[in-house]
Amino acid sequence: MISLKVIARLLDYPEQALFDHQKALIEALEPANELDLHRSAQLILFIRRFCARPLLDVQAEYCELFDRGRATSLLLFEHVHGESRDRGQAMVDLMAQYRTAGLEIDSRELPDFLPLYLEYLASRSQAQAAEGLQDIAPILALLGARLQQRESPYAVLFDLLLTLSGTGVDSASLESQVAGEARDDTPQALDAVWEEEQVRFISQGSLGEQGCVSAQQTAHQRRFAGAVAPQYLDLTAALTGTKGR
Repeated sequence: MISLKVIARLLDYPEQALFDHQKALIEALEPANELDLHRSAQLILFIRRFCARPLLDVQAEYCELFDRGRATSLLLFEHVHGESRDRGQAMVDLMAQYRTAGLEIDSRELPDFLPLYLEYLASRSQAQAAEGLQDIAPILALLGARLQQRESPYAVLFDLLLTLSGTGVDSASLESQVAGEARDDTPQALDAVWEEEQVRFISQGSLGEQGCVSAQQTAHQRRFAGAVAPQYLDLTAALTGTKGR
């Protein structure tokens, strides 16, 4: 799916090369048939408006949206596992999935970085790509709703990804949920996240491995007590009924 490759590039950190190849991006979409004319026009309009802005402004906006706070993080497992130990195993499994497809990560990004995952799906068949998007549709919808709340033009890219998934999942259905969330990118929330924890030395023998993990989780919960409550998704429940629509 060429549309996936283009969207993946647009969701990556903006570089001058992207602006220099604006025309090539649009031309690459002309033979693509994954999106109808209306959706394709939305994507082309996004590219033109995106590349018409000063690069430094676009880069600053990108960092504000995706690198501050966690609610709009482009790391997929952040929205599912948070800081739990399951996240590490999920990373290993995803890396194995990439390698089975003959792909190796040649960047410094984590394997669950959304643009990287989209690049992987773009190398698969259209049916496989759609299935891969279905697997993350609830995350895409949540991110899209949060970006719409922040009036970000990036929101349309998530609507397009949901369209390509064929699930019928819609960001608009999460508007009320997102409206009730606290923002996690405010100075107060960021201060709460990065506030130094008091260091305590505890005997491993008194706690054991499970006790140490529990203590770490408790410390993590305290650390984020003044910030936004993490909105982790139960993908098993969220995906029920979305496939095969």
